[in-house]
This record gives sequence, C-alpha cells and structure tokens, in this order.
Amino acid sequence: MDHKKVALEVIDAVGEDNLIAAAHCATRLRLVLRDTSKINQSALDNNDDVKGTFETNGQYQIIIGPGDVNKVYAEIVQATGVKEASTDDLKEIAASGKKPNPVMAMVKALSDIFVPLIPALVAGGLLMAINNVLTSQGLFGPQSVVEMFPAFNDFASIINLLASAPFAFLPVLVGYSATQRFGGNGYLGAAMAMAMVMPNLVNGYGVANAIAEGTMPYWNIFGLQVAQAGYQGSVLPVIAVSYILANLENFFHKRIPKVFDFTFTPMLAIIITGFLTFTIVGPVMRTVSDGLTDSLVWLYTTTGAVGLGLFGTFYSSIVITGLHQSFPAIETTLLADVARTGGSFIFPIAAMANIAQGAATFAVFFITKNEKQKSLASSAGISAMLGITEPAIFGVNLKLKYPFVCAMIASGIASVFIGLLHVLAVSMGPAGIIGFISIAAKSIPSFLICAVISFVVAFALTFVYGKKKMSEPEVAVATATTTTVTPEAPASTVASTSTVAVEKVSSPVKGQAVALSTVNDPVFSSEMMGKGIAVVPESDEVFAPVDGTLTVVYDTKHAYGIESDKGAEILIHIGIDTVNLAGEHFTTAKQSGDQVKKGDLLGTFDRAAIKKAGYDDTVMVIVTNTANYSDVAPLGKTGVAAGEEIFEIK
Repeated sequence: MDHKKVALEVIDAVGEDNLIAAAHCATRLRLVLRDTSKINQSALDNNDDVKGTFETNGQYQIIIGPGDVNKVYAEIVQATGVKEASTDDLKEIAASGKKPNPVMAMVKALSDIFVPLIPALVAGGLLMAINNVLTSQGLFGPQSVVEMFPAFNDFASIINLLASAPFAFLPVLVGYSATQRFGGNGYLGAAMAMAMVMPNLVNGYGVANAIAEGTMPYWNIFGLQVAQAGYQGSVLPVIAVSYILANLENFFHKRIPKVFDFTFTPMLAIIITGFLTFTIVGPVMRTVSDGLTDSLVWLYTTTGAVGLGLFGTFYSSIVITGLHQSFPAIETTLLADVARTGGSFIFPIAAMANIAQGAATFAVFFITKNEKQKSLASSAGISAMLGITEPAIFGVNLKLKYPFVCAMIASGIASVFIGLLHVLAVSMGPAGIIGFISIAAKSIPSFLICAVISFVVAFALTFVYGKKKMSEPEVAVATATTTTVTPEAPASTVASTSTVAVEKVSSPVKGQAVALSTVNDPVFSSEMMGKGIAVVPESDEVFAPVDGTLTVVYDTKHAYGIESDKGAEILIHIGIDTVNLAGEHFTTAKQSGDQVKKGDLLGTFDRAAIKKAGYDDTVMVIVTNTANYSDVAPLGKTGVAAGEEIFEIK
C-alpha cells in the first residue's frame, strides 16, 4: 500500500477544509468533519485500499486495516497539520453548543484510554498464555511441560516475568494514558499511578484480606486514619484519579504566574490528588470497581449459557456501535483477579463472534462473482479470523446484510456452548481462532470445539442462503418464450433455453446510453461499485427506473439509492464529482424512505450550469448488489427515452 497516496485520497475525499480533527484506532481513521454531506463517498467506497466507511457519534470512520492505518494517519497529519480528535473534538462540541450523549462520551473516553494500551496488554496476555501452556498440568499429560522437561523451567520463569509486568503495573499504563486523554501531563499521571502501587503499600490483591484480618496498616493524618492500601490491578480508581489530576493541573496552569508555573503546578497537583486518592477517591472507586466485577461474575454464574448466548448473538452489533471499546476496562479487571473471578467470559464470546463473521465472509468469497468483492472477502475473512473484524463487518457482511445475520446466529449458538462448557480466558490476546492460547489450559479443547461450531454454522448458513438468494431469479421465471400462431388456435408458448430477466431497469433520463467502461471516472468505469450503464443526458429531469423504496437521497441531490421491490439495489449518480457542487444546480422532489413507482420524478439538474462549472454531467445507473445476480446485461440501445428499458438483471 502506498500510504501517502491513500492519505491524499482520503484528504481529497473528505475535503481538507472540511477536516477538524483526526485520530486512529487499530483499524480505523476517526475523523471529525464540519459537514459530512461534502464527503465524496463514492471515491471512498471504491478505493481498493479502503475497506469500508461509516458514521457514528459525530465521527466519520474510514476502515484502512491493521498495520496500515497508523501510517496513513501519520501522512494525513503531515499533509494537513490536523491534531488528535480527543482534544479538538471536545472544543468543537463546546463551540457548536452540542451536548454529547453521556454514555457514548464515556465509551469514547474509555476507548481513547485503552486503545493505546492494547499492544502492551496483548503482548503480556500472549506471553501469559505461553507460560500457561508450559506450566499447566493436564494439557499434554498428567505433568506440565516444565515438569516433563526441567530445562524449560527458567525459560518459563522469564516468560512469566515479562507477561506479568503489564498487568502488575497496569495502573501506571492507565495513569499515563488517562491523564493525557483528560488533557493533563501523562508523566504526572504515571507518577501518581506509581504512588498507588508502591511496594510499601498492602498489595491491592490482598487489601480485602488485610482489612478482614485486621492487619491493615494506617496513616494517622491529623487524626484521620487512612489505609495504606495499594491499587495493583485497578482500573476505575486510576481513571478517576487521572481525571482529577488533569483538571487540577489545568486549574493551576491558568492561575499560577508562568515564572512559578513549571515548579509549583506539578507539586500542587500531585499532593492534592494524592491525599484525595488515599482518603476518598481510591476507596470509593475500589468499592465501585469490586461491585462491578462481582456483578459481572454474578451475571455469568446466574444466567450461564442463556446469558452468554444472548451476549454472543449481539456482540457484533455492539461492535458496530463502538460500545465494545469499553470492554477492555471491564476485562482487565476480571483478569487482574483470576483467583476470585475465574477469568473473563468476554474474551471467548468475542472470539466466537469474530470467527463467525470471518466464516460468513469466507462464504461470500465462494458465492460472489464480483472480483473486487471476492478479493476483499478473502483478506477481510482472514483478518476476522485473527480477531480484527471491522473490514469483514463493514466492508462485506453489512453491505449484503444476510452474512452479518447468519454470523450473529452462529455466534449465539457457539456462545451457548461456551457457557455450557465453562470456557474462560485467563489472559488477553487476539479474539480469534488463535485465541485458544489465552484460554485456561483445561478449557482449550472446549474452546476449539466452540470455534469449529461458530465457523461451520456461520459458513453453512451464509453459503446456503446466499446460493439460494442468487438462484431465486432463475427459479422465479424458468424460461423465455417464443410465440407460434396458427389459424385454429390462439398463441401458444414453447420453452426456450434462455434465462428470463429477474427485472428490467429503465433509463432515469433521456439521452444516449453508453457503456460504463467509457465513463471518465475509474470508480464507475472499472465497475467497482457494480455493473450497469451510463447515459449522456439530453434533458434535465431524472425519473425512478424501477418500482421500489428510496433508501438514500443525498443532501447534495446528485445521487439516489433505490431498493427495488424485487430486491435490486440501484444507484443513480448524476455527473462525475458533482458532489463538490454541494447541491447547487440540483433539486429533489423526494426524500429517503419514499416509495416510488417507475417513472416518478425524483428531481432535476441544470445540465448547462453543471458543465459550465467544469463537471461531466453523465448519469450512471448501477446495480450495487451485482454480486447477488448472475449478470447485469445491457439491452444494446443507444438513444433512449426516460422510462425506456436499458438493461436487465438476471
């Protein structure tokens, strides 16, 4: 991938002047834009290096893929000078007077905090899983690997040391990331978190026992007894402390003269936050954190397989909303105290959902005849099997709908077995087929069985339904007819061998029909969006080419999306790059959701003005779900009237 080229294409598509702020996660560019109607969506949809796009919670997200997104992001920052969305997004919300949804704001904050930590946590989790394989009894026999081969003992010890470090000092990682996220100095956050895990404090995992046994030491601060309790493995207390620290730091920055600011602001922020941490905030948030963990454990032990089945069914839907970004905060808490919780049920459920989405994508690979979709399905399927599902979900499955639903069903079924077999993760890792190394050793065979169930059910459902969906056109009308007339009898029909069209599509405008390959735009001429035909218009009115429902009426009024009553998804695109006109020279008589009949007026466009502005006014008519059919065949006509049939879908 040419990362600089992709970055420039993204900038061109969204508009550099339209770009307020940018960030990225493991797979997606996250952009805050002034006006999403100005996006050249067709350019992004048909960029071979763009796996998909969607808009949620004020962010326009472009899926690039792991390993490439950070490099494309770096090129965008270099080309535009745009800053991280986490800061500028808040400024934009304040400037516009918009109030963010509190739940989604919390989810976004958690995402911003934990996404940068994922590499360290995954590395530690995988190393912990390797240590489990080496030291667990019953995995390869009655003895562990290190017991059978003592030479591996010290090797396993080093692995365990490296694996434990990110989790033992998790508050330091969270403190740095969270304080930065809240607008403070990350190093101050790390320093405050270090104080919370100092060795001379009672280890966080032993606080409950120390209090119960009466062995907890206390500080006597002006008569106030303050427990010397550590916060190892804590998440919520550190996030709360980081929020207070960042706000105190900013408070003092604004009020202390610059000559003293560098010296006294850090000291005052740390000492005030420190006292609040050990006296009020820490104990309160520890109680909240323990309550949340206990509630999740109770939910798992109470609802069991039924609850996990429901969770597994809707996990991929949660991914679409972005709410899954809050799960690391919960999961790290479960994993930090495996002795009490038994491990995490979230990880194996996520793995089942990801495997199911990958399997459904692979089924699309074998079903589709569209070469671009086939190429995308192969790479996206592999990515999903390894734990990164965005390319599969947004690039393939959601567009076709039925693969996504089939995967949801398969994930739900597999998750029921996860509950029945009591499969839990004891470390973090890639939530995919290789995630078995993060599972408790005794449950690895059960995990693999559930993974096979998820894959087989998702693949089979998608493949069977997809094949049936593609064959319906041929079943619906079996043969064409020829007519024989005799004096003695009325016309009769004789079956022929040609397949009758499922649906015939009319020209939306009067003009000259031309092949898509002749259009001066690679997005359309290469049939990336699907097959169809183009019409060089000779009138200024555009009409519905089929009976159906308007699924999309662009604010720029230059394009319409129609789902026909027979299931064809038709895109009418007026002109090339005319989205840049932002609706000027266009009118529309309809809105999204309207029912239309073939020949209904959709809108008008001023051909002369469009040409004067320097744009091609060619009208493209494309079947965007071409992969669902065996062929989209032009009827060979040239001069056509609006409403005259120009191609048939078979």
